[in-house]
Parts: sequence; structure tokens; C-alpha cells
Amino acid sequence: MKNFIQRAITGILFVAILVGGMLYSPLTFGVLFMLITALSVWEFAQLVNRREDVTINPVITTLGGVYLFIAIFSYCTEATDARIFIPYLLILIYLFVSELYLKRLNPMNNWAFSLMSQLYVALPFALLSVLAFHRNTVMSDSSPISFNAILPLSVFIFNWSNDTGAYCTGMLFGRHRLFERISPKKSWEGSIGGGIISILVSLVMAHFFPFLSVLQWIGFALVVVVFGTWGDLVESLLKRQLGIKDSGNILPGHGGMLDRFDSTLLAVPAVVLYLYTLTLL
Repeated sequence: MKNFIQRAITGILFVAILVGGMLYSPLTFGVLFMLITALSVWEFAQLVNRREDVTINPVITTLGGVYLFIAIFSYCTEATDARIFIPYLLILIYLFVSELYLKRLNPMNNWAFSLMSQLYVALPFALLSVLAFHRNTVMSDSSPISFNAILPLSVFIFNWSNDTGAYCTGMLFGRHRLFERISPKKSWEGSIGGGIISILVSLVMAHFFPFLSVLQWIGFALVVVVFGTWGDLVESLLKRQLGIKDSGNILPGHGGMLDRFDSTLLAVPAVVLYLYTLTLL
């Protein structure tokens, strides 16, 4: 009961901060995910450094992840031009060149995990700005860029719907394992149930936010369900390789940052591709 209360309180605070920060203003949206990016990349670096054959620089990789978020945020809001990415390129060059002088055990692994911290962890959070900011088509509006937090927030809403539906239906009807080698508790029945719940939620989203059609909202939900499930499995495989149960303990009762955002890390890039395919961004 004590653990349940702890998980409930942490979960409520987590959702409140995430939703409130995204909806309140572009500034709180940026500050929130800049902080989340920093914590997540730092956590990833600390995790992989537990391996004897890996030594990556947590400060530089975290700095790189935060700067990537700032750069894409600034570019999407048209606060600056593409030159904002030049310092980030210098950080990437440093990650390669520094291994020439550090004489570490396995520079190949260090390169691989350093870049993974940027592509797997930092980039998806940065791409949330691509979902949130759009060129304004209303000529009477004084601002050329509009802020719409509903699209990035929807990624989380569909992930939460999928997780809840998969857990409930999996507990009741789960018989056939989805990916037993990596996550023995996940079932096909649970995944199908999570997808159905997400589709129902997408119909609600279509009613209140008709800037996407019903079919587009359903497609949005299905993309999140499929790639969110894969994202969950990818993080589970990573933890199995590292021999750990949770990625951290920053969220009492819920584990670490990667545990909370594992589904998001693949869902966000997939949603960006989906919406670009629809030529809506």
C-alpha cells in the first residue's frame, strides 16, 4: 500500500508538471523539455558507463543534448537561422577527436554510445518543437509562428492510453507473449487492447481538436501505439544488456527518466515523419 501511494503521488505530480508545462506557454514548454533532456542524457551516460568497456563524457554529452534542444527550438520559432547548429557540430567533432588523445580501452564503444545519447535520447525531445511550432497562415496575426502544444501532448496522451489499455487487457486476457525474450510480461492481447483504447481516445481528440480529420487522428494514435511499443522494448533490451531493472530512481516508485519516456523516444520521430507525410507541418 505504501508503494502504491508513492507511485500514485509521483504519477499525479509527473502528469501535472508535464501537461501544465506544455500547455502554459512556449517558454515553459522549452524550459521543461530542456530540463528533461538534460536529466535523460545524463542518466543514459551514467548507465552505459557502468560497463567496463565504455567511458563516455556525461558532461559533454548532456551539454550536446541540451544544446540540440535549444537549437531546434530556436530554429522552429525562427528566433535564429541554421547557423545555430554550428556549435552542435563542433560538439560532435569533439566527441570523435577527443578519443584520439584519451587512450581509453574501447574508443569504438565510446563513439557509439556518445552518438546514441544524441540520436536515441536527445533528438526525440528536440523534435517535440517541430510538432509544437508552425508557420502561421492567418495573415492578421502579428506573429509568423504559432504555438500548438496539442500535437506534442497527444504523443504522451496516446502513450498513456496505450500503456493503460495494454496493462488492463493484458492482465485480464493476456495469453500469447508479444516479445518474451525481452519483455516476458507483454502480450499480444494487451497490445491489441492498448491500441483499441488509443483509437477511442483519438476519436475524442478529433471531436475537440478538428485541425486533424478523424482518420488522421486514428493514424496518429496507431503510429504512437506501434512505435511507442517498440520504444518500450528497445529500452527493455538496453536494460537487459546492462543487467539493471530500472534506469534510475529519480521518480520514486517509477524508476528513472528513461523508464518514463522510453515509449516517447521512438514515437516522436515516427509522428514527425507521419505528419510530414501528410504535409501538415
